[in-house]
Amino acid sequence: MSRIGKLPIAVPAGVEVNIDGHKVTVKGPKGEMCHDVRPEIEVKLEGGQVLVTRDNDDAKVRSYHGLTRALLANMVTGVSTGFERRLQIIGVGYRAAVQNNVLSLNVGKSHPVEMPAPEGVEITCPSPTQIVLSGYNKEVLGGFASKIRAQRPPEPYKGKGIRYEGEYVAKKAGKTGAKK
Repeated sequence: MSRIGKLPIAVPAGVEVNIDGHKVTVKGPKGEMCHDVRPEIEVKLEGGQVLVTRDNDDAKVRSYHGLTRALLANMVTGVSTGFERRLQIIGVGYRAAVQNNVLSLNVGKSHPVEMPAPEGVEITCPSPTQIVLSGYNKEVLGGFASKIRAQRPPEPYKGKGIRYEGEYVAKKAGKTGAKK
């Protein structure tokens, strides 16, 4: 059996899980999310825990088992406590600002890049070189963080650019300047 798939998902207080056939809806203080479960996977709510089981041991079904359990666990965590993604901006003159949940990036381009936040994502900038994204949907949050990072990914020579907090950027040696 799948090691991840067989783990029960604890439902915290204030979170409501509704299972209607193959549609699972999770409501909590941060928001509401829905997921359509594949027909080979069965989801049950027993004693304040969500249990995910499968009906056979095919390789595809085993992978869907773990995937479904992970997605449902992320839904429960998202609507109860939420997720957070932090980014750092490194480089002289590079900065970010937020106004009306629209991120404005000055990262060495001829114009500031304006990026409106998707629904359910909140942007804050504690300093001009830090961006904090928070929301209840892990997939949307990670996708938006990836789009921000793609505006100026960290380069390997000086390390300038936008990176995730704690991300290691391997630096390369530059030209030596030796003449023939």
